[in-house]
Amino acid sequence: MSPLLIGFIVYLLVIMLAASLTWRMNKTQADFLLAGRRLNIWAATLSERASGESAWLLLGLPAAAMTVGLVESWTVIGIIAGIGFSWWAVATGLRRETEKYQALTLPEYFTQRFGGSGQMIRFVAALIIVFFYSFYVSAQFNGAGKVLNVTFGLPHGTGIAIGAAIIILYTMMGGFFAVAWTDVIQALIMFGTLVILPIVALVELSNQGVSLAASLGAGGTVASWTGGKTGWAAAAAIISGLSWGLGYSGQPHTVTRYMSIAKTDQIKKGRVVALAWAVPAFVGALVIGLVGYQLYPAGTFADSEQLMPFMATQLLPGWLAGIFISGAIAAMMSTADSQLLVGTSAIAEDILHQGMGIKMTQKRLVLMSRLVTLGLGAAGFSLALYSDKLIFSMVSYAWSGLGSSFGPAILLTLHWKKCTGRGVLAGMITGATSTVIWSNIDMLENAISVRVVSFVLAAIAIVVFSLLKKKEPS
Repeated sequence: MSPLLIGFIVYLLVIMLAASLTWRMNKTQADFLLAGRRLNIWAATLSERASGESAWLLLGLPAAAMTVGLVESWTVIGIIAGIGFSWWAVATGLRRETEKYQALTLPEYFTQRFGGSGQMIRFVAALIIVFFYSFYVSAQFNGAGKVLNVTFGLPHGTGIAIGAAIIILYTMMGGFFAVAWTDVIQALIMFGTLVILPIVALVELSNQGVSLAASLGAGGTVASWTGGKTGWAAAAAIISGLSWGLGYSGQPHTVTRYMSIAKTDQIKKGRVVALAWAVPAFVGALVIGLVGYQLYPAGTFADSEQLMPFMATQLLPGWLAGIFISGAIAAMMSTADSQLLVGTSAIAEDILHQGMGIKMTQKRLVLMSRLVTLGLGAAGFSLALYSDKLIFSMVSYAWSGLGSSFGPAILLTLHWKKCTGRGVLAGMITGATSTVIWSNIDMLENAISVRVVSFVLAAIAIVVFSLLKKKEPS
């Protein structure tokens, strides 16, 4: 058995052990969906970081940096700023408010917060979550297929099936507890991958007598901060990169981590931990792509998103490559499991239990949630199997839809006293609709990123419709 395979198997065994240990901790729906609001700050923060950064971070971002170069630095800057802003502007307020209204999910929070408009918000929010997470989850399963194909030569479809089966199983078994504690392990592996691999790659580049700084200084499109564009096209490229940060305030699978924190006075520490993880990780992903451009000639990869696992197998000892390639699987798993859980809560809790008023014992609610997780996982697997889109593009689409649907709604609900349920509903519909329309018209998407347009339009819709109807039960 190869050291590469041994490292990967050890990782999977640790993940399944965590799932089995948390099986009996899920006695209520609150346990299964939110860990009973009793996660310590380290677990909650590392879980937020792992679930927030999917296979896109280890596969999509390095591939984009290798393809277009330094212009992806704006993406890194925007994301780091977005992470810090979300922890500052959302974490404490959302944790307190959701406990005040005894809400286990974002749709339930809006329902309780806005009274009369709440039921419509509940169904619209749940439908938006299920729609966009179907693309997001399939992107993570697709990432598993690519990593296992490059690493072990498995057919792409087989890799997707293996990744999907593992994620669905441990999410069903342990719920939020399993997801959170496996996320801690996955966050540490991802961090190690994104710090050590770029350092080793830089050493290899130096051994070949090539300086990354000198290569970038020589000019060309890859060395351009605007991707070789000028005028409005250059400004649009910069805005597009920075706009990734807008989505962090509205991703249900990450802001749910704030809701699970045991003590709100620990959130300041969480901000520090989150940024201490994010800065080296995102810079490392960027460096992997830039070094990959120098190390491997054009045509080396049939798919540029194979760069990271290929580099690991080429530059690292087999056992270490096995662990670090697990980092890509970890990134995919830590996001997919969280998204499955949020999708489960949207269907099981928001639609079936609360929305339709189906009454069950806590034990049956947990069973129903596990069955919904299985169904959503199967749907995501089917979409991944037949989709030929890149992980980068699928994640961008879902990120925009979720970020614009929920980001302005959460921020304005927490920080603007005049915000109403009617405004939040209008904002959610505007954010989701504008994402779908703008993303499918190339001329519009090339002019300015859908992530900017949909977020701004959603925020405007909330303000306008809130002011149109000032008197509303709150």
